[in-house]
Amino acid sequence: MDRLERLINLIAALLDAERPLTADELHQRLPGYAENQAAFRRAFERDKDALREMGVPLVLEPVDPGQPNVEGYRIPKDEYYLQDPGLAPDELAALHLAASAVQLEGARGMEALWKLGGWVAEGGPPPATAALPGAAHLGVAFAAISRRRPVTFAYRGEERRVDPWRLAFRNGHWYLAGRDHARDDERMFRLDRLESPITMDEDAPLFERPPAATGASAPWEMGDEPPVTARLLVDADHAGWAIGQVGPDSVIERRPDGGTVLAVKVTNRSAFRSFVLGFLDHAEVLEPADVREDLVAWLEAMCPG
Repeated sequence: MDRLERLINLIAALLDAERPLTADELHQRLPGYAENQAAFRRAFERDKDALREMGVPLVLEPVDPGQPNVEGYRIPKDEYYLQDPGLAPDELAALHLAASAVQLEGARGMEALWKLGGWVAEGGPPPATAALPGAAHLGVAFAAISRRRPVTFAYRGEERRVDPWRLAFRNGHWYLAGRDHARDDERMFRLDRLESPITMDEDAPLFERPPAATGASAPWEMGDEPPVTARLLVDADHAGWAIGQVGPDSVIERRPDGGTVLAVKVTNRSAFRSFVLGFLDHAEVLEPADVREDLVAWLEAMCPG
């Protein structure tokens, strides 16, 4: 029996067990381990490390409350199984391609894909063709979002307590969006700028996530810069598309020639600049002055002389 089959048997036994199983019980029940006790212990320790490295929630707890010194192992089903996201076969195939081709630093995409039902070739995934900067905070952040538990972490010199709503990847960075308790408002946090690990409050009441929180934010809202509302004038022949990007509620003026002025909330000026430049000479930042000047300075630096 190879090690992969042994690990699968170990996971199955710990998931199906009605109570925690001691190491000796697992030695007796599972094939593939050496009969020698010392050899079994070495192999079992390696297998436990492998499961935990794959993200399997292996816990050690008392087998019987009356015998607190006797401990056993189990895998909590509610922590192991992912909720079915209802992926179609083509969507699952796309996820497999992305997880195979892109390596997220600090994250293990293929193991999550196994839980979703994606197949992996017997020889293992192909070499990654691109590397995206990730963060060690992703696992805890994702768990907190799925369990609806608040988190705490240090950010910009202060401790934040946040109800995490969603994760998003924009412009090469991971962002966590959620309700900042101290400000009682939605905020974005760039994960690579966190100044401490994320801690999930397991004992806190479950928070309610507003329906709009499941949607994706626009790139210019995916930032941690001080929020500013920019007024953007778009020519008539591009106004319809622009309104579709920022929403009809952003329209604050319609001019006689068909041009439209939009109010755009910006917390990522670099992304907003890219959005504006996409219109070429069909859009103009009217205000605030510093946002307009920043765009002009950037263009002048790109085209000196």
